[in-house]
Amino acid sequence: MTSGRFKKGQSGNPQGRKPGNGALSKLRAGIAAHVPGILKKLAEQAKSGDVAAARLLLERALPPLKPAEEAIRLNLPKGALTEQGQAVVTSMASGGMAPAQGAAFLASLGTLAKLLEADELERRIAALEAKQAAQTK
Repeated sequence: MTSGRFKKGQSGNPQGRKPGNGALSKLRAGIAAHVPGILKKLAEQAKSGDVAAARLLLERALPPLKPAEEAIRLNLPKGALTEQGQAVVTSMASGGMAPAQGAAFLASLGTLAKLLEADELERRIAALEAKQAAQTK
């Protein structure tokens, strides 16, 4: 609950905080003046074999590579979801699919299992309600 001190749409500090007057802004401005030199030195170190410098530059300049995803056809066995899950695990273990793809398949099977469970519960509840309605007549 609000106390009545604050009015909707009205700032409690209409003039606001003045930009650039804080210690953090001054620190950033001081560092920013040295950034070109720092980057030049890091690039020199990376070119001369400094792996840490190269890693730092590359991590900041380039987005991480995502694994190439190819469409995978997997013939899942008819029947229980556990058998289908085992087929996915077997395919991953034999190198037939990447672990990330296998995890996506297993997650899909898990979601399907939850949907099937919800459908089954709905059917059971409807049957119980029908049975109870028949008994009360």
